[in-house]
Amino acid sequence: MADITMPQLGETVVEGTIIRWFKKVGDPVARDEALFEVSTDKVDSEVPSVAEGFVAEILVDEGQTVDVGTRLAVVTEAQPAAGSSPTPAPGTGTAEPTAADNGDKSARATSTRPTAAEPAEAVLVESVPAESVPAESVPFEDEADVAQSQGGDGDGAGAGAFNGGRPAAPAAGRQGGAALLSPVVRRLIAEHDLDAADIPGTGQGGRVTRADVLSFIDQGAAAAKQRPKPAESAPVPRRPAGATAARRAPLRPGDDDVVVPFSNIRRRTAEHMVRSQATSAHVLTVTEVDFAAVDRVRLAVRENFKAKEGFSLTYLPFVSRAVVDAIAEFPDVNASVGNDTLIVHQRVHLGFAVDLAHEGLIVPVVRDAHGKRLSAIARDLAALAARARSHDLTADDISGGTFTITNPGPFGTFLTAPVINQPQVAILSTDGVRKRPVAIELPDGSDAVAIHPVGNLALSFDHRAFDGAYASAFLGRCRQILETRDWSQEL
Repeated sequence: MADITMPQLGETVVEGTIIRWFKKVGDPVARDEALFEVSTDKVDSEVPSVAEGFVAEILVDEGQTVDVGTRLAVVTEAQPAAGSSPTPAPGTGTAEPTAADNGDKSARATSTRPTAAEPAEAVLVESVPAESVPAESVPFEDEADVAQSQGGDGDGAGAGAFNGGRPAAPAAGRQGGAALLSPVVRRLIAEHDLDAADIPGTGQGGRVTRADVLSFIDQGAAAAKQRPKPAESAPVPRRPAGATAARRAPLRPGDDDVVVPFSNIRRRTAEHMVRSQATSAHVLTVTEVDFAAVDRVRLAVRENFKAKEGFSLTYLPFVSRAVVDAIAEFPDVNASVGNDTLIVHQRVHLGFAVDLAHEGLIVPVVRDAHGKRLSAIARDLAALAARARSHDLTADDISGGTFTITNPGPFGTFLTAPVINQPQVAILSTDGVRKRPVAIELPDGSDAVAIHPVGNLALSFDHRAFDGAYASAFLGRCRQILETRDWSQEL
């Protein structure tokens, strides 16, 4: 007999949500055959069986979220008798705590987690090392989200009101499981001063999902625009807690419209970006870079480099190397905002956005980029991008970033204003490089016009962390490195 437990799918991952079981009780399963699919706050993964035999018990329903190490199923050598241990019906909450779990965690696993209709909330990128950010440093996150993102159990300041650093289970409400709200749903309801009982639930058993709350908020906002404003002299009454938002009929598509449901990655990206805009004081500063010095070397070694390394040498590794060196002089750019503090990271873990065939973005991380030269950075960028597009990244590959670069330049963009990847304080966009006429100074001091490759670097930064002068000086240093360094020494 072998116990199947929730695996550790990354050093900062502390729990996972069972998306689906590939086997049912009584089915045979081979060792290393996919047994179930699990979703964490990093990635979704198929998990193979660690033993060969027959599935004798399934202890955790699809849609339940449990801690790493929780007993999920039992595999035996002998086929179980028919009907001896049926698979639990959805919502029965049969997850069993491990020996290390306490009663609070068991109650949390069975009463406050998402169902299959509401996947566990996750962000695309864990942007800072888990050990470096206090619980207060992730804005708009409740203690459950902070504990998930940092890989801890949330114990610490203020933990007395929570079970293991996560909110206690909500009070019982209407039937059908609607009172079992995920952390993100509870947060949205609290932020908008709503009552869960007023929101129609479309999830399993009438459960209120995140989409239900957002739809309810949108309906109320639209109705509010139609209501007449109160007179200037009249006091504006504050909406009492629990008051319901006005509702309107949902938008119905036309006969020739195509309805495309949002994918999980689209929903996660949307919430992460909206939260970032609401968290940081976004400011954009841009500089123009002459890439002539880069191109002299890049084009000269292009064929040999590709033959040796197996991939093309693009502008991105040069920009990444310049950014890493500039951060050494402007360390506040490589930081996160804490509780009325700026947490400056001593190591540069460089994230870069990878497009997944226009279905979404993911941000793998080049670890310790500050200790790598151009060729090493180029290899890491190429390898991680290839693994991202083949869906072969692990949770650790996309966690811990401290500064992010997004690279729409290959599409020929002129200027991009990226959204900061929370809880980082800055993100750099590398836009398209085109040949343009530029004024240059000749050795004799006279001026001339030449055709050089030119492109923009755009930095979105959090004005809470530093001011425009600091951001501009950092960008200026990046430009100076790109334009004046002898890049042949790097290769």
